[in-house]
Amino acid sequence: MVDEPIEIKIDNKEVNKKLLDLATRGENLRPLMKNIAGIFAYSTEENFKEEGRPKWQDLAESTKKQRKKKGTYPGLILQVTGQLASSVNTYYDDNSAVIGSNLDYAAIHQLGGQSGKGHKAEIPARPYLQLTDDDFAEIIDETTFFLK
Repeated sequence: MVDEPIEIKIDNKEVNKKLLDLATRGENLRPLMKNIAGIFAYSTEENFKEEGRPKWQDLAESTKKQRKKKGTYPGLILQVTGQLASSVNTYYDDNSAVIGSNLDYAAIHQLGGQSGKGHKAEIPARPYLQLTDDDFAEIIDETTFFLK
């Protein structure tokens, strides 16, 4: 379990430059941040639907066997109950756009790590909060349009 929130920052120089240009002009960025949060949300939905972009590591055979017994396999990775996907929320204000989940186990699926009794199970990272190059291009397009 994670006591502190995990922060994943976008490190895209072109996006950062465009946003800095806006900030120095004293623009009201709230409408832009709302649109960027929407891009985050759509991208995350696509990640769940496509089981990662790039594809996530397949389930372990032991997990498949366990799911077959419960009647939840075959099924999409990270979506047995749908709780993780439905827990993802966006927030935006005048200066930022954020996406995340408040579930205790959200971080282990995003980042990977040891889990289970005695932390013996290795959970591979399956980054569902990940932007593609196309998402970055869309953010740049939104920002450029906003500047006009």
